[in-house]
Formats: sequence, C-alpha cells, structure tokens
Amino acid sequence: MDSDSCAKKIKLIIFDVDGVLTGGHIIFGTEGEAVKEFYAQDGLGISLAHKAGLKTAIITGRESEMVRRRGAELKIGDVYQGAMDKVTALQELVTKHALTLEQIAYVGDDINDLPVMIQIGLPCAVANAVLEVKAIAKYVAGRQGGNGAVREVIEHILKAQGLWEGLIADYMKPERFTINQ
Repeated sequence: MDSDSCAKKIKLIIFDVDGVLTGGHIIFGTEGEAVKEFYAQDGLGISLAHKAGLKTAIITGRESEMVRRRGAELKIGDVYQGAMDKVTALQELVTKHALTLEQIAYVGDDINDLPVMIQIGLPCAVANAVLEVKAIAKYVAGRQGGNGAVREVIEHILKAQGLWEGLIADYMKPERFTINQ
C-alpha cells in the first residue's frame, strides 16, 4: 500500500526524539543537564495535527526534562521516556486509544525504532535516518530530523486526509487580521 493510502487512516502520530524532533546532538551543560534544540515549524505542525483531531505521542529511550517540557508545551498527549522497549509503549497506546496498528504513524531515524516501525500502518523516516530505517519506511521526509522533517510528515498525512487546505484557510480568515483600535 502506498504512503498516501496509509496516511488516510492515521489517527495517532508517534515521534522518536533524538534525531527526529531534534538534530540528534546530545549536549550536556555544566550541571549535567541534557540540552536539546527543537525546530519551531515542527511544533506548529504538531499543533496543526491536534487541531485536525489527530493524537500525538513521544516514545524515546532517553529521559530528559527538556522532552517533558516540550511535550507539555505542545500538548502531546502521551510521552514515554526511558522506553528501552518501545513496543511495550506502542501496545499501551493502542489499548489506551482503542486503535488498530494501521491507524498509527511513527517517525524514526535509527535501528532502535525498527521494532515499532515494522508493526504500524505508516512508518516514516527522516532524511538523515540510517539505511535500515529508510528501507522499511513508507514515507521518507526530504528534510532532516530537527529541521522540519516532523512538519513534513504531518503535512503529508493531513494532505492525504484532505485536511491541510482547511487548516491553512483557517489562518487566512479576515478576523485574524482585524486590529481593534
């Protein structure tokens, strides 16, 4: 099945963090805290997905206060950190949201994402993903992780579902431009 057909069925988009929501660099501050850089357009894409009625989740093997904060800021419904077994988190999401595996998209970049990606309806890879991940992805973003790949995947799903144009039209409503004096 092609990526457009698969994208039409998606109700939940799951993201890895390092290399997907970030560029994959792990920087430690002087106090030992991990610093992560997120891309603003990815964040707006996640907000648009929510506005369209899609659910989002994070499954990451690392634990980070930055991920907790970013997840809360973007109102990402489910954030699994320290998930060395990502399939267990996937199973919990399927049960919690009463979904089938084909209603789930996952955006990954490395081999630890493969156990989830081989089970779901729309496995997606960022441009800088390893070859093994790209080989099973039904959609490979043209952009790199931490640099708009998440936004690109979301746009692909929303366009396939016929929702993108309506979301953009909502931003163009005249009342958005009215200045009260």
